[in-house]
Amino acid sequence: MVIDFHTHIFPDAIAGKTIAALEARSGIRAATDGTLTGLINSMERSGVDVSVIQPVVTKPSQFDSINAFAKSINEKYAGKLVSFGGIHPDCEDYRGKLRTIKEMGLPGIKIHPDYQGVMIDDVRYMNIIEYANELGLIIMTHAGIDIGLPEPVHCPPDRMRKVLDKIRPEKMVLAHYGGWRQWEEVYEYLAGESIYLDTAFTFSYIEQEMFLKILEKHDTGKILFATDSPWSDAYQDIQALKKLPLESSVMAGILSDNAKQLLKIE
Repeated sequence: MVIDFHTHIFPDAIAGKTIAALEARSGIRAATDGTLTGLINSMERSGVDVSVIQPVVTKPSQFDSINAFAKSINEKYAGKLVSFGGIHPDCEDYRGKLRTIKEMGLPGIKIHPDYQGVMIDDVRYMNIIEYANELGLIIMTHAGIDIGLPEPVHCPPDRMRKVLDKIRPEKMVLAHYGGWRQWEEVYEYLAGESIYLDTAFTFSYIEQEMFLKILEKHDTGKILFATDSPWSDAYQDIQALKKLPLESSVMAGILSDNAKQLLKIE
């Protein structure tokens, strides 16, 4: 079984325009068209059994529509797609918003400090992470550099470490192996902490030696296979992972078992 813990989709009406704009901004080519159908077709081609969708709320007014869509995805595609909810740090009544996400049956939240323009150790994120943790929600954050956005980096490893030291969330997932293209700092500040790291958009950019160095220091039960689809091809990433010198139990854990345990799915 293969679970892709980090994917994105866009409504059909805006997917083409959105993907084109993001390709131009980042200088990379998307692996799919960014639609729901495109994701499912990619899963079938690459052998991915379950994809986890990570929506980004770029302004507070999107909260209701994005989370309603997430709930509909979970109801319609149960067993194949799992969508997280989304929240913006400027949302009013963040506690009420998080309770709404919990009541909708969404397993977690996605935050994106770069797209939301707030540092990860800002009190607004601290409050969200702390209360989401109390509710038992999984918390996924973009981490490290965003290829399509200018500096500053809003979730670098040293600032993320400050959050962990203050809150100690039980189910915190850092995308892009803890911090995209900041992996030396990930090793220094984050490897070995009680957090999950996903592999989204990582294999084409990290040296194998660095990947294994972090893995050696970290709990292998807290590594999650992920692609950041549509920005990385699932088949290629699966093959890249399988080329690593890992024990079969570790490989199985990264590909699915760790995610199954975190998501509480069979």
